[in-house]
Amino acid sequence: MIVARIVILASGSGTNCQALLDATASGELDASIVAVITNNPDAGVLARAEAAGVPGIVIEHKGRDPETRRAADRRLIETVRAQNPDLVVLAGWMRILGAEVGAAFPIMNLHPAKPGELPGVGAIERAFEAYQRGEMSESGVMVHWVPDDGVDVGPVIATSTVPFHAEDTLDRFANRMHQAEHALIVDGARLALESIRLASDTPSS
Repeated sequence: MIVARIVILASGSGTNCQALLDATASGELDASIVAVITNNPDAGVLARAEAAGVPGIVIEHKGRDPETRRAADRRLIETVRAQNPDLVVLAGWMRILGAEVGAAFPIMNLHPAKPGELPGVGAIERAFEAYQRGEMSESGVMVHWVPDDGVDVGPVIATSTVPFHAEDTLDRFANRMHQAEHALIVDGARLALESIRLASDTPSS
């Protein structure tokens, strides 16, 4: 049986990447992490990849100029394509990708908010502030497809609800959100791969 190949893109410490590494190592997720790519040479995710025996690749992806961004996207596409992935997972990748990237691969993104809520950075902190103002009673986590350059939008694969508790501090709430992320990124990857397999098995009309 051919094992699905996953490439992870991450920019930070890599705790969500670690959840996927652990799940593939234990057999909980029937897939192989074939590369971890980061745009941050100091990212902790590189040490996690090395410890798991997975190649860690640093690629420059910065700049605001449109042509600079397109050039960075093209470099990223070439780097990812060399890994022949079945699925690309954004696990804390802190750069907006152009539509060309979304069109090149099946890409799944993890975002710590419910669909349609709090796109962009700092979602956990913003959710807690909204709770303190009495504007939210629960938040959540989602995984979704990335078909284009939209920020934290795209067809939803799976969600998980995380309620607020009366005794919550930001740290307590954030810890529960991270636990939900670690579980959902594994479940979401499984669902995404199943969807890809079903699509490949369906005869084209």
